[in-house]
Amino acid sequence: MSFDIKRVLHKEINIGLQERKLRYGVGSGLLVASVFVFPVPFLLVGGVLVATAFTRWCPVYSGLSRSSVAPGEPAPSSCCGHGEGHSH
Repeated sequence: MSFDIKRVLHKEINIGLQERKLRYGVGSGLLVASVFVFPVPFLLVGGVLVATAFTRWCPVYSGLSRSSVAPGEPAPSSCCGHGEGHSH
């Protein structure tokens, strides 16, 4: 696997719904833990995980040409720019 620095800024949906839930859970847990122990590292990592879960885009995945989006997975809703593909 080679890292392509030019693809890092190519924004694309590359985080699947399962991984999105995992990133939200772990990121939220780290943000809460940052209140009690190791505030700065936990806060930074938790913030990055929640942000990438929200946008469903990971720049590292883009650079590695990797994606966890399953075939047939619903596309994000066009009304909000994110979401599960359901209309509001």
